[in-house]
Amino acid sequence: MFDKTQSFKDSLFQSFWLFSLALCVTHTVSSCLSRPGKRKKMKYVLVTGGVVSGLGKGITASSIGVLLQSCGLRVTCIKIDPYLNYDAGTISPYEHGEVFVLEDGSEVDLDLGNYERFLGCTLTRDNNITLGKIQQQVMDRERRGDYLGTTVQIVPHVTDAIKEWVERVAMIPVDGKEGPPDVCIIELGGTIGDNESRPFTDALSQLSYSVGPENFCLIHVTLVPVLSVVGEQKTKPTQHSVRDLRGLGLTPNIIACRSTKVLEENVKAKLSRFCYVPMQNILSLHDVHNIWHIPLLLKDQKAHEPISKILKLAGIAKEPSLEKWASMVEICDNLHVQVRIAVVGKYTDLSDAYLSVLKALMHASVAFGKKLVVDLVPSPDLEKTTKKENSCAYKAAWMLLKGADGVLIPGGYGNRGLEGKILAAKYARENNIPFVGICLGMQVAVIEFARSVLSLPDANSTEFKPETNHPCIVFMPEGSTTHMGGTMRLGSRRAYFHVKDSISARLYGNKEFVDERHRHRYEVVNPDMAVCLEKAGLSFAAKDETGKRVEIVEVPSHPFFIGAQFHPEFKSRPGKVSPLFLGLIAAACGELDAVLTPVSIQQDNNQHVVLGNETRVDPINGFCNGTNKTSQKSVRQNSDLYLHQISMSSRRKLNPNP
Repeated sequence: MFDKTQSFKDSLFQSFWLFSLALCVTHTVSSCLSRPGKRKKMKYVLVTGGVVSGLGKGITASSIGVLLQSCGLRVTCIKIDPYLNYDAGTISPYEHGEVFVLEDGSEVDLDLGNYERFLGCTLTRDNNITLGKIQQQVMDRERRGDYLGTTVQIVPHVTDAIKEWVERVAMIPVDGKEGPPDVCIIELGGTIGDNESRPFTDALSQLSYSVGPENFCLIHVTLVPVLSVVGEQKTKPTQHSVRDLRGLGLTPNIIACRSTKVLEENVKAKLSRFCYVPMQNILSLHDVHNIWHIPLLLKDQKAHEPISKILKLAGIAKEPSLEKWASMVEICDNLHVQVRIAVVGKYTDLSDAYLSVLKALMHASVAFGKKLVVDLVPSPDLEKTTKKENSCAYKAAWMLLKGADGVLIPGGYGNRGLEGKILAAKYARENNIPFVGICLGMQVAVIEFARSVLSLPDANSTEFKPETNHPCIVFMPEGSTTHMGGTMRLGSRRAYFHVKDSISARLYGNKEFVDERHRHRYEVVNPDMAVCLEKAGLSFAAKDETGKRVEIVEVPSHPFFIGAQFHPEFKSRPGKVSPLFLGLIAAACGELDAVLTPVSIQQDNNQHVVLGNETRVDPINGFCNGTNKTSQKSVRQNSDLYLHQISMSSRRKLNPNP
């Protein structure tokens, strides 16, 4: 009896001991997995395009990012451009649209501008991958001897370099918070089937296999055309595109179909049957009159549900909340009082060449409660030579310019259309039309001032006329005369206000300095001419840290005439409108005082005041304050939202047929 009792006690003790040990092990493993330094699995969303280019992959990727952010997820983005250029810096705007400049000075594809505006993030040069960058990295490794003894090949060396780049950058936060993001959205530029994309499709196929299906979701954006003859939506192009995608080792989880009208249910069923994608995973991205509706369109079709299911995000993702976004979109759609701005440039055949400028104008006009109308004026058509060769184009260009409430001359390079820009600046200055000149636009304004006010008809920039006797604009000494790419004054630079009561200083809230992004090779103003220009009435409102390089010029005798060497459009957000753009819109509406901070109000560079009950538009937060008749209550309530596109014709916008 004693032996049986003792045996039972021993067995009970042993069971208790094993249970306790199991609890300890479980707690230890759990603690290890939850340590701050533990690397978590990244979730990838790959966005590809098929059939034709220009379907709006960038807008789709950005809108998906907005939707996932509204689910409480932290998002980062990577854009892959499969061209051999190292970056976008030396590519013509007619090729890929504007060159967007990031905070660190990198020159990148304009889609990264969409990402920053949509998601409110700050990206770096590593968020843009090109085949040129990968090729240089691989060759540098080969020269160092990293591949010693092996034959360097596309697979595995180039594909491994691509995967390593993606996995490294995906873990870097871009929202100002600590710790890695939850989801990385990758946009593959070009069209599936392009020869130049092959190394990237191979690498991404390998990535999808290595991270596992629960960490990789592929969204394929494709075209479902409607034949005008029969009015029927055709699925064959999409079927072929998906077949090509599968042939590259990539299987779509979701198909986003671009079409002129809502995708019909029978068309969805047919695509589901032939593309082997669940019907609920086929999305309709049909034409809308304002592409700010796209995130709402995705939410209405519950696009977040298949993404969450595929990536197993149910435990961390909540239901999307886009009420504020919807409210802001509604406000934008219901603006009626117009403000007309003439944008004078030489790339007007492609509005994407000035995409950030157009967005910044839209942000400012919405913040001020006005409906923006932009007239793209070809600067060559303003010149006298065009009057002789094409009088109709000449008259049309001048009619647009004279019908504008404000004039903006954006940046650019080369002397084509230069004289037309100078004439536009002259017209605005002499007729008291609100004016903003950006980069080359500022230089043009200085040249015009020297010619007209100082009576120096030979005044010019050494960029356009090296032998000029009166060089207003000169080459920066630190620039390169032999290499074009990446050799300009790029990225965020500091500008200090030297004229405290200037309009620009008051627009920026009487701050001591501002940080803005630059992209220029020539500088204003030739020190030898600076004194003469100032005596004639041109004010150098802001300069760089040395006090020698001019950053902002103004004409104090003019109601609103400002030139900026930097590019304020690159940092404009609906929730943080560029002060210079807001000033232009306000001045064009005849209500500049609504956005000016009184000179007596001083503040530091991180805070912006709103004065009691005084009627004023906060230029930093970008919304109306007080009882200004141009304000709208719901705009004030929703100033933190992101508006991301101006509804104008462009080969790369999502809605080609509004």
